[in-house]
Amino acid sequence: MSEYLLIKWIHILSATFLFGTGLGSAFYKWLTDRGGKPAAMEQTNRIIVIADWVFTTPTIIIQPLTGLWLLQLMDIPLNQGWVVLTIILYCIAGVCWLPVVWLQIRMRDLSAQASTNMLPIDQSYHYYAQIWFWLGIPAFAAMIIIYFLMVFKPVIDI
Repeated sequence: MSEYLLIKWIHILSATFLFGTGLGSAFYKWLTDRGGKPAAMEQTNRIIVIADWVFTTPTIIIQPLTGLWLLQLMDIPLNQGWVVLTIILYCIAGVCWLPVVWLQIRMRDLSAQASTNMLPIDQSYHYYAQIWFWLGIPAFAAMIIIYFLMVFKPVIDI
C-alpha cells in the first residue's frame, strides 16, 4: 500500500468519524431533549461528552495533519483557493465547536442534578441547548462544504 493511499484512508476515516459523531450526537440529543425526561437527558448528555473526547477530539487533530500531509504528497500548494477556503471553513467549525464542548459539559451537569434530585430541568439548560443547536448549524454547513471541496477541488480564485 502506498503512503498516499494510507494517509488518504486515515483522512477519510477520520472525517467520517468527525462528521458522524457530530451528526449522531445532535440527533440523539435533540430527540432526548424533546422528551424532557431528566434521567434520559442525563444519560444522553453523558454519552455525548464521552463521544466528543473519544472520537471528535482525536479527529480534530488528525484532520489537519493528514490533510497537510496529503497536500504535500500531491504537491498541492497551500495557496490554492479550495485549500484556503477549506482551512477557513475548518477554523469556523472549530470556533463553533469549542463553546459547544463547554455547553455539553454544563448540560450534562444540569441534567444530572435534575435527575438525581428528581427536579425538572433548569431553564438555563434550555438556553444552553439553543446556543448548542445554533452553533451546530454553521459548523455542519462548513463540514458539508469541506466535503464538497475535498472531492471536487474546484478552481477558486482568492
